[in-house]
Amino acid sequence: MEAFSALKTPVFQMDHAEIQSSMQKMGNGVKDTLSPEGHTAQYYREGGKMLWIGRHGVTAMADTLLQQLCQVNRIGLSDAYFKVREIDEDLQRFKSLDFDQQHTVNEVTARLEYQLTRAYLTYVAGQYYGFVNPKSAINRMESQPDSTGKVTVRYVNLYDISVERPTPAFYAQALHKIGNDSVGNMMREVEPKSPLYHQLLRQLADSTSEASRRRIMVNMERCRWREPNPMPASGKRVVVNVPAFMLYAYGPDSTMEMRIGCGKTATKTPLLTSEIEYMQVNPEWNMPQSIVNNDVLGHAGDSNYFARHRYYIADRSTGKKVPISSVSRAMLASGKYRVSQDGGRGNSLGRIVFRFKNNHSVYLHDTSTPGFFQSSWRGVSHGCVRVQRPFDLAHFLLGDTDDWTLDKIRISMDLPPMTSQGKDYIRTHSPGEAENGRRLPFKLISYMPVKPHVPVYITYYTLYPDLNGQIQTYPDVYGYDQSVWNYLKKYI
Repeated sequence: MEAFSALKTPVFQMDHAEIQSSMQKMGNGVKDTLSPEGHTAQYYREGGKMLWIGRHGVTAMADTLLQQLCQVNRIGLSDAYFKVREIDEDLQRFKSLDFDQQHTVNEVTARLEYQLTRAYLTYVAGQYYGFVNPKSAINRMESQPDSTGKVTVRYVNLYDISVERPTPAFYAQALHKIGNDSVGNMMREVEPKSPLYHQLLRQLADSTSEASRRRIMVNMERCRWREPNPMPASGKRVVVNVPAFMLYAYGPDSTMEMRIGCGKTATKTPLLTSEIEYMQVNPEWNMPQSIVNNDVLGHAGDSNYFARHRYYIADRSTGKKVPISSVSRAMLASGKYRVSQDGGRGNSLGRIVFRFKNNHSVYLHDTSTPGFFQSSWRGVSHGCVRVQRPFDLAHFLLGDTDDWTLDKIRISMDLPPMTSQGKDYIRTHSPGEAENGRRLPFKLISYMPVKPHVPVYITYYTLYPDLNGQIQTYPDVYGYDQSVWNYLKKYI
């Protein structure tokens, strides 16, 4: 051992306590333990063992990680954010034992160990769950006054999807992979599986325009979000893409698209996932209190206004109708009275509505004013989605239904029947007369369950494939691209 004594010089001696102290200082001020940076800081603050550097030097896992990080520009991310140059320099310095008073062995070791872990966790968590939390990016865009009228505000829940986010268990698994020599496998496993993501990735490689690249990267980020996407039992699903103002119905053997109208900028359609459970033909419209407050209060007591729109008022506690003239503005504003519109021709919901559970009382429905479908801008509703071809959607949801059932829906919607049975029914029957002289609709059918339930996804993509698989570009109608970009750009 005497022959090796000359190698024992202070410049190469590692002090574990000093290294640990340096790594703890690097994490000072980082509080969010569910973020990659926060979990890295917490790991070393709590005395976590070194993962990349041991008694035999730097592990091969560091080279594997660095090789992957050198390619982050391919997916639009910045190697500067991941500190690729600094990691590379420290790694080469460590391998060549290039230490001096400016770059001591303890400083280099602490910095290299900490930055490798931070970059690794940031990459795998970002690729698997998304670099941006959509609830932060979208639900904090605008505020609503508190219902009490106080100055305090609450965020509007425009993104109402139970999206998965990184958990302590995920980070623990990721760190375990380092010790198992599985960093490369982990980084491949977290790559998004979405076909749209890989289409956009190819577009990004060919894009030189800054605006185009920004739009592509924002939509790639949406592909990373781990939203519920259950495999439907029927093989069917309905996708509403708000920026496109389009609905896409995907079945095992066929696909269909149609124009839609969505919420205005002031009354945005919320993003959500649910299942269409049933449909109602000639539904009554129970007006949300917000619409009562904005549109109806000024007409309190005006019987002509209510008759013209076929509105009536009912006591919520008893369900009984009350005379229009007896309900004051204050009574309407109290919320104790419900304003509803009779079903049939001219109803705001049109002739059919498709119901699914959600926290916003929105649904897909027909419309009594279809003219707007010819416009490119179709932000027309208070949040619900108006569909251009409601009967076609009903037929898609019901699937292999007998022709007479379909004709009963047609006849109840005032559409021409297709079967001889339906034509005979029209010839031998007549609809009733309403009290105000309007013709009541045929009521052959009013309720139809959708079995099995069909998933519905209300989404927001400004780059989205049409039915031919070609990606189309749509305007950022609600400004969500900009909001997501504001969070994403630090990684770019």
